[in-house]
Amino acid sequence: MPDRSGYKSAMVVTAHADDAEWGCSGTVAKWCKQGWEVTYVLCTDGSKGNDDPNITSEILVETRKAEQLQAAEVLGLKEVVFLGYEDSILEPSIALRKDITVQIRKHKPDILICMYPMRKLTGNGYIGHPDHIASGEAAMAAVFPTARDRLTFPDLLEQGLEPHKVKELWVMGSELAEEYVDVTDTIEIAIQALQKHASQIQNMEDVANHMREWRTKNGESVNMRYAEKFHAFDLS
Repeated sequence: MPDRSGYKSAMVVTAHADDAEWGCSGTVAKWCKQGWEVTYVLCTDGSKGNDDPNITSEILVETRKAEQLQAAEVLGLKEVVFLGYEDSILEPSIALRKDITVQIRKHKPDILICMYPMRKLTGNGYIGHPDHIASGEAAMAAVFPTARDRLTFPDLLEQGLEPHKVKELWVMGSELAEEYVDVTDTIEIAIQALQKHASQIQNMEDVANHMREWRTKNGESVNMRYAEKFHAFDLS
């Protein structure tokens, strides 16, 4: 395990508002309580995630942005960056990679958390969202090698964005997870943050119970009451 005593900043790159709350908000709340500066980077505008025929994409974009900012306040985030790519058709493009690279060079995270960049073929009820896959691949490519390489996107140097080498990359949702974070002290903060995404939730109590059950299952093998788990790459 790397020595993290000097770490002070982290970044979470996801496809949509609420992805981070589902996947890593207990860890984020823990880091914020410890004084870390944590930045969210949301790739899409969230304009498609609702079945109500009376809600337009324009209304949904503003609603989900407001919800994410409320969740950020609960967690204690430094900043939320909205890249604004169209929801549901995200691609791991060079443009997206560059936009994420800009944020990495600007905020200089010690740890970056991203989504799983592959489709899972096991389990039921969820087969993987293409936006999640795309955001994960673009984030991983931005971390290595783009953000660290001086000669990639030289125009960023002209903007004062010097290369930055992320020390660790953590992937949410990986079947190879071996990095466990005890979130027993922050699980309720995580639930409160998730519940701010009211446009995406049908039953608040069910969501809270699901979060607790999920984190309980994560912690069983490592003797933690509630845990979040990641596949971690040491890049230092």
